[in-house]
Amino acid sequence: MNDRYRHVEALTRAFEQRFGKAPTLAARAPGRVNLIGEHTDYNDGWVMPVAIPYEVNVVAAPRADEQVCLVAHDLGEEATFALDDTQPSEDLWQRYPQGIAVKMQEAVHQLTGLDAVYGGDVPRGASLSSSAAVEVAFAGVFALAADILLPGPEIATIARLAENEFVGVPTGVMDQFISALGKEGHALLLDCRSLDYRHIPINLPGVSIVVMDTGVHRELANSEYRKRRADCEAAVERLRSRLPNIRALRDVTPEDLEANADVLDETQRKRASHVVTENARTLEAAEALEAGDAARIGALMQQSHESLRDRYEVSAPELDAVVEIATGTEGVIGARMTGGGFGGAAVALVQDGAVDGLKQALATEYPRRSGREATVFVCQAAEGAETRRLG
Repeated sequence: MNDRYRHVEALTRAFEQRFGKAPTLAARAPGRVNLIGEHTDYNDGWVMPVAIPYEVNVVAAPRADEQVCLVAHDLGEEATFALDDTQPSEDLWQRYPQGIAVKMQEAVHQLTGLDAVYGGDVPRGASLSSSAAVEVAFAGVFALAADILLPGPEIATIARLAENEFVGVPTGVMDQFISALGKEGHALLLDCRSLDYRHIPINLPGVSIVVMDTGVHRELANSEYRKRRADCEAAVERLRSRLPNIRALRDVTPEDLEANADVLDETQRKRASHVVTENARTLEAAEALEAGDAARIGALMQQSHESLRDRYEVSAPELDAVVEIATGTEGVIGARMTGGGFGGAAVALVQDGAVDGLKQALATEYPRRSGREATVFVCQAAEGAETRRLG
């Protein structure tokens, strides 16, 4: 699945039916899956996601006033807001595009009103960042409508602010960054503090990225996610009594943690241990991916999953089940849970000839172990966000 803007034709028909005119602008932004580097982003660490070929498309036309009329095609919902309206909507779906408008204007970008229809095929609730895709796509179309040159890193920063401060979900910057700056055939190694990034070629010929949705969907803005962040912040505060120059767990080495673990309670030790070792795994995985060292990548993915399960305690029985089924299937290089946890999806790197075998194993074993069915998405690393003029 490599065709981009594939939803534009259907969205254009919906736009013409609703607004009685043709759209003149289009934007697309993909979802993502994180290969490794989980719960490190808000600890100023490193992540290594890829954009996936499932995307959100927006078609739009500028208005002469400062109103934004939205049609969420997939949801069958419609809403209108004014560009100067900074009060978050009660409807969660509306907050994402509205938050982008608010945060772009706070960044001193002069916007124009829009009529817009959007939709796509990024699975919602599967830890594949459908919300970030909506945010990045709308940042692109607002910028195009107002003739604003908005570089990818700025789009990602604005989109993250919209999610954190307007929608109210305390994510890191990874989701928006990979959606804006993904590159076909590459992963993205991102330093979540400096926002320095490097595209890492996926030198694994004949290998697919397989996303396994457990069917257990949990909102990221939940109490357990917030607790993990609070645990990490508390660990930093305590470690700072011995390591005064640290700002986040990204500044703590494994040796630092071992030497000073006595200042932490048991929970803080486990949380910090995951983050510190996951950062090291992510940097090592980038080198292994570029070198085409499949065995090393697989081992690091397994270590990551075990750490998330045992130290960070964000896995779930369903996630453990799909990972165990995958790692027990011949031709699977490695597998791990991905995303915030407590449900959602796992990711595997799989030799192309083994994909059907993995699907069969999941179809047979996962319902037996969980009472559920897994949805499987087979993909390659895709291109990041784009905009274009229509007609």
